[in-house]
Amino acid sequence: MDFWSFFWLLVWSFLFVAYLMMLFHIFGDIFRDRELGGFAKVVWVVVLFVVPLLASLVYIIVRGKGMAEREMERNMARAAAEQDYIRSVAAKPDYSPTDQLSQAKSLLDSGAISQEEYSQIKARALS
Repeated sequence: MDFWSFFWLLVWSFLFVAYLMMLFHIFGDIFRDRELGGFAKVVWVVVLFVVPLLASLVYIIVRGKGMAEREMERNMARAAAEQDYIRSVAAKPDYSPTDQLSQAKSLLDSGAISQEEYSQIKARALS
């Protein structure tokens, strides 16, 4: 295989993979769109199977702006849910120094911690 044959193999492979990615993105958008009716979804899927390249270009021209807006809304909702989860997990309970001292004292009385550890906890709570 010479250089140019390999080069064109790479070019066509890249174009084929890019085309498949575009098709999967279009199919995902069709089935995630809540405003598009069931009959319209069926029509788009059938047309995409019959004349895939032309239908893909028409879909992007006709519904491309809405496709981008739906993707942005989905990403914003995902980011907001992620931030809410991080806040809920990272939230530290608000213990007052007296709560910390009373818990440390009960641990000291039960023998779970030593007097030295109790002193360290007391110093941290009061600082």
